[in-house]
Order: sequence, then C-alpha cells, then structure tokens
Amino acid sequence: MISVKDVKFSYSKKPFVENVSFEVKEGEIFGFLGPSGAGKSTLQKIMTGIITSYEGSVQVNGVEVKNRRHDFYENIGVDFEFPSFFDKLTARENLDYFASLYKHPCPNNEKLRKQVGLYNDSDKKVSGFSKGMKSRLNFIKALIHDPKILFLDEPTSGLDPSNVAVMKEMIFQEKARGKTIILTTHNMYDAAELCDRVAFFVDGKIRTIDSPRNLIMAEGGERLVYSYEENGREVTGTSLIDDTASDEKLQSLICANKLISIHSTEPTLNEIFVKITGRTLV
Repeated sequence: MISVKDVKFSYSKKPFVENVSFEVKEGEIFGFLGPSGAGKSTLQKIMTGIITSYEGSVQVNGVEVKNRRHDFYENIGVDFEFPSFFDKLTARENLDYFASLYKHPCPNNEKLRKQVGLYNDSDKKVSGFSKGMKSRLNFIKALIHDPKILFLDEPTSGLDPSNVAVMKEMIFQEKARGKTIILTTHNMYDAAELCDRVAFFVDGKIRTIDSPRNLIMAEGGERLVYSYEENGREVTGTSLIDDTASDEKLQSLICANKLISIHSTEPTLNEIFVKITGRTLV
C-alpha cells in the first residue's frame, strides 16, 4: 500500500531525512517511534503530499506522491497533531464542511460524533472546545470520507485515559475494516499496543524495523522476578520464562513455600529504543 525508497529531504543545506526506505502492507498498522524533532512529522508530510520536493520515490496507493492529483486525497485521511478547524463554526458545521470536499463523504457523521463523545457538543462552536475535544474532533474528521489509508500523528495526545481507550478501540475497528494506518508517535505504550510493526526513527534515519513483540523477544523476552529472604534480608532473583523449570533456586523456593513475591516483566519499547539508538523517546 505504501512504498518508500531512498527518500531524502532537507529544509536547509543540512540533511534532515536521509535515505529512508520501507514498505507498509495493506491492512497494517505501521508506527514511527522517535523523539520530538526526529523527522517523523516531516516524513508524514512527504507521504501525504504536503512536501513534494523530496528525492527518491514515495508511492502511496500506487501513486507517486510528487505526481499526485486532487483525487489522491479521496483515499487518505490525515489527523495532524495540531487540529485545524474554523473556530466560529460548530463541530457539526465543521464536519459537514470538510465532508463536502470529498466525492463520497460519510452520509451521516452522527455515529462518529457519538463514538468520540462529542454528540452533545455538536452545536457548540469549536472555539470553546478543550484541547482534548479538538483532538477527538480532528480524528473523526480524518474518517468522514472513509479513506483507505489513515495517517495519525500523536492521535492520543492531550486525552484522558477513558478517551485514549475509545480512540484506540476506533483505530482497531478501522484496521478490522482493512484500513492501512500510519501512526506517528513518541508514546511507546501506544506503539506497543497498536502497531503490527514499528520503525525506530532518529535524526532523520530509520535505525530498525520490526514488530514490538520481536523487538522485545530479541532482548531476552519475558523474565520472572522473584524475591525471598536470606540471612535476614530480602534478596531478588531473575529467570527467563523459558528457563524457570531449570532454575534450581526458584524451584527450591517454591517447594519450600519461601517466596516473598514473584511477577513477570519484560523490557519496554522505551528501554529497547534507548539501547538501539542511544536516545530517549522524549
């Protein structure tokens, strides 16, 4: 669905996006994980045709983006991190206006407004909306023409936990409908939960691409951490999940009923990101 080959781009003489190549399959949620300023949003602008002065090839839904025509936007939906609306219009009026720009808009966006909890605020001017309300409205604005591909830039930013859960459920629903989704974020929890594959993106370059699960397993996978008392003090031990049967110390503690605590743990995407790139996600 998306093919990016040897893409380069710079805002000045200094390289900003360098030799980026990757492919995204139809129906996949593909995440770009990296700190602010890494170039994630710039790459998204290239893929959505906002920036066309790139070198290399970027094909989205079979179209070379720099050669796109107006109908290119019939098949993509974009949710930028910073919402853009007409503040003097209501939520309903904004959605109706943006829907009118497409050939096949959703005949009734009432369901979308209900899903994100904005139905009762439909006739309020957007100027009075909070950041979280604007974020939710911006998300459903990207869905009103039922696009094949969604580009989501920090879609859960500024949302409370309950609305984050709603947003994630809607993203999974779009995936189940066959949509291809590009998620740009520095939120490791969103990436780990939502993405089929992630690309670690730092300083305009991709450092690695894999599924969150494979990245975690490559670093040793899940471990058991347990504690017990020895010589009057609490001692901690660890064991790989696959090695618990051969961990004689753990087995003896279990048989003697001397464990104080035991729980499973695994490295986070943030820890793996730091190890691979030497950078943090903030």
